[in-house]
Amino acid sequence: MEIQSLGYRTDLIFPRFDGEITERENYWIIRTPSNPHFFWGNFLLYQRPPVAGDFERWCAAFAREIGSQPEVNHIVFGIDTVDGEAGEVQPFLDAGFTLLETAALTAHTVQPPPKINQEITVRRLVEDWEWQQAIDNQTASRPKEHAEEGYRRFQEHRFARYRKMTSAGLGYWFGAFLGDTMVADLGLYREQNIARFQTVETLPEYRRRGICGTMVYHAAKYALDEMGIDTLVMLADEHYFAAGIYESVGFKRTEMQVGLEWWQPG
Repeated sequence: MEIQSLGYRTDLIFPRFDGEITERENYWIIRTPSNPHFFWGNFLLYQRPPVAGDFERWCAAFAREIGSQPEVNHIVFGIDTVDGEAGEVQPFLDAGFTLLETAALTAHTVQPPPKINQEITVRRLVEDWEWQQAIDNQTASRPKEHAEEGYRRFQEHRFARYRKMTSAGLGYWFGAFLGDTMVADLGLYREQNIARFQTVETLPEYRRRGICGTMVYHAAKYALDEMGIDTLVMLADEHYFAAGIYESVGFKRTEMQVGLEWWQPG
């Protein structure tokens, strides 16, 4: 089987580095043994949207292939479509799952955003303290439903992967700095001539100042000019304003990615 979705294909850059990807008859198993509580590092990617009766079948497959409580505290399914077709999702929603609708945006060239911030410096992370500040910033910018301690632990595992990928020459983590203070950060990692952005975050108190768009522009320019990248891929929540920021830099919506997730707080 070949994966249609550019979003999911580039998602697999990361488990392909240090995780496990196994193909079954109609789904793929994605596992990240080093970070078992990483929802989208441990999931099943189905070749087609669910049909009647798939809720029970898919949940049983997840328990068999990934695990069940108390070993894991989530159930996550990707759906390999490019047009947002989600299929028979009502049984999942009735059971407490969330339907995720994500725009996949791509760019081959970029332009400065209309609101560019001239105060920040955007650079690749090198020093230990810079990587630690990125973990701190990502934790501070977490969704409000996640507890700080667990989310920090998750990010520490995740950044261990990113640092190894940087050492292997597969990409970089970038920070936007005001002096020595990192106020925003993102990752950008490659597979051949395609690069995928990761976890674009700006500290809450520094938002709406043009920092995000400026940082994305500089990182994208670096990838195109210095890394030899042809295609940049960015995912953004369809219902969140960030997609508009990326479009202002030159990204265009090319696909709609869908998935289903359930997780147990704590």
